[in-house]
Amino acid sequence: MLITNATLITWGESSQILVDHALYIENGLIRAIAPTMDLLVRYPQAEKIDARGQLVMPGNICAHTHFYGAYARGMAIPGPAPENFPQILQRLWWPLDKALDRDTVRASALVCLVDAVKHGTTMLIDHHASPNFIDGSLDVIADAVEQAGIRAVLCYEVTDREGDDKMYAGIDENVRFMEASKNRALVAGTFGLHASLTLHDEALRACADAIPAGEGFHVHVAEHEADEEDSLRRSGKRVVQRLHEFGIWGDKTIAAHCVHIDEAERAILQETGTWITHQPRSNMNNAVGAAAIDDMLKHGMKVCLGNDGFSNNMWEDWKAAYFLHKVANRDPRRANGADIARMATHHNARLAEKFFPKLRLGELVEGAVADLIFVDYHAFTPLTGGNLPWHILFGFEASMVTATIVNGIVLMRDRQLLTLDEKAIAEEALALAPKVWERYTANAKATL
Repeated sequence: MLITNATLITWGESSQILVDHALYIENGLIRAIAPTMDLLVRYPQAEKIDARGQLVMPGNICAHTHFYGAYARGMAIPGPAPENFPQILQRLWWPLDKALDRDTVRASALVCLVDAVKHGTTMLIDHHASPNFIDGSLDVIADAVEQAGIRAVLCYEVTDREGDDKMYAGIDENVRFMEASKNRALVAGTFGLHASLTLHDEALRACADAIPAGEGFHVHVAEHEADEEDSLRRSGKRVVQRLHEFGIWGDKTIAAHCVHIDEAERAILQETGTWITHQPRSNMNNAVGAAAIDDMLKHGMKVCLGNDGFSNNMWEDWKAAYFLHKVANRDPRRANGADIARMATHHNARLAEKFFPKLRLGELVEGAVADLIFVDYHAFTPLTGGNLPWHILFGFEASMVTATIVNGIVLMRDRQLLTLDEKAIAEEALALAPKVWERYTANAKATL
């Protein structure tokens, strides 16, 4: 495949903008980058896609999401509105995940994958929970991911809140899928943990003993003060310190949120090379606060950007992060646009490569995977590698994505989905929704 007449955005350590350039793609990899006329001469027989001057850039990566939350859209929470994040967990998310079965796990994944392809997100790191459908749940999601044609890293959320039998079933599902996923080109596995506040010591020991050598965990950390308060009651230690004793941290572990960690906890995460993910839209929605991302970045920490189950339009999380920290700190210097871009592109790509170690992701360079999007953006002020983050923050919209390509396969062209039938997927999900909401409502009322 030869993509011609493109304005290339390379990303990488020193992002370049290359006007009237072309990309030659072979076996899912970028094999050549040069001016359009040069590659037309070199590859005259290649299938051609004319970018018509559009921006062609690496697809977006989401470092933390929840496909299973799709059925919460428009759903009413019985009783008075939750007053805080622990109540949101107890009255929304935990009753919802218990309402899911095989069909609705699949449907919730597919609607999120449609959303990802349309919005130019080519890889997601998902964190799944369905305590009444554990065994094989990750295979169902993986099959949906492969049907869509994007990349994903999957795990099952181990927790003790549904009893030890289901806690051990969650451990088994992670271990089983981490091995099974080795036979899948687009999907990888990691080991999911919910959070310290729903993991007793026996659960943490069992997880630490079960995880394959060299692998890591994906866990929520101090999203709300309740996580820290619970850890102090259990152990006399804060969350990061408590989990550190069980060997949870390392350079293949993802610590999501980290809103309420202190300096000593930050130092442990930094020393162990643990990855941090920031989810600004979710943090605002749950009113949990704003993580100290500027401080973490200043210390050289690997802070990434996720969406926590919100829409897979990652530019919305760029914008939310850019504004959240300014207002939360009453300081317009916070969350510099270049830092937001570094989190969302360079850091997210390096995290993704931990799970696909043979691949170069998130850049337009020869030898990198051909995970690309076309963006129909017409700049009316100069567009350079230096000011690109601010064009994205103040100019880009998801509706401008016209094509999505993963591994050299076109998933969407001229805004038409090619691997997924959006209408049929939405109709199937809608047909299942009443029963999901009925089960959820019964579960939620039981908590009142």
